[in-house]
Amino acid sequence: MASLTVSSITNGDVRTHFVSTAAVNWVILQDDSGVTLIDGGYPGHASAVVESLTQIGSAPEEIRGALLTHAHVDHLGGIAALRRGHSFDVFADPEEVGHARRDFLEQASPADIARIAYRPSVLRWLSEIVPLGALDKSGIADALPFTDLSALPGAPVAVPTHGHTRGHSAFVVGGGEVAVTGDALVSGHMISTVAGPQCLGHVFTHDVPANEDAVASLAALDATVVMPGHGPLLRGDIAVFVEQALT
Repeated sequence: MASLTVSSITNGDVRTHFVSTAAVNWVILQDDSGVTLIDGGYPGHASAVVESLTQIGSAPEEIRGALLTHAHVDHLGGIAALRRGHSFDVFADPEEVGHARRDFLEQASPADIARIAYRPSVLRWLSEIVPLGALDKSGIADALPFTDLSALPGAPVAVPTHGHTRGHSAFVVGGGEVAVTGDALVSGHMISTVAGPQCLGHVFTHDVPANEDAVASLAALDATVVMPGHGPLLRGDIAVFVEQALT
């Protein structure tokens, strides 16, 4: 099982849990009605998702719904695997639903990765993610477009951040204190040469200018905690993190 770390923030009756692994992160929103899962790692992370639920005193049976920041295999895969044994709806931005259903696939191809595979960090990354199911092209055939998410545990609010994929979404939770930024704004990656707020490399991003515009828009949020799809949790003014990522 993948090694994981859970960091938690409480705001009123909502507990927001940031689950970090070496390869990718996910977030769990928890209140008295159950949990909302935001992303779920690679297919091979399904057991780690269950372990993270156990660590917060929950279980897959308490999942009331799952949200995708986007439908890349390292965010969708664990959810798809978990749903083979558990029943819950999966939601994505309306522009991302086709991607989640695999009507099309919008992620780095083997040819894209081959062009950067000479770098030792890329080879180490591949050795980590291929056993986790990085080559799996399965989707979630019944993924649904989200509208009002207020009925889900934690009452997440979607923030369109199209660019990394055509329907990428961030989410604001914890009364506006926390921004879950997926892969629009990250704080590190296994192949990145820098640490701290950044945008993922161009090879991973569908529309680089659109993603940069989306990240810039995040500066208007009041969040003081950023939970990214890759890298460590960030605490501070999100506008400062945005400036650092776009510099």
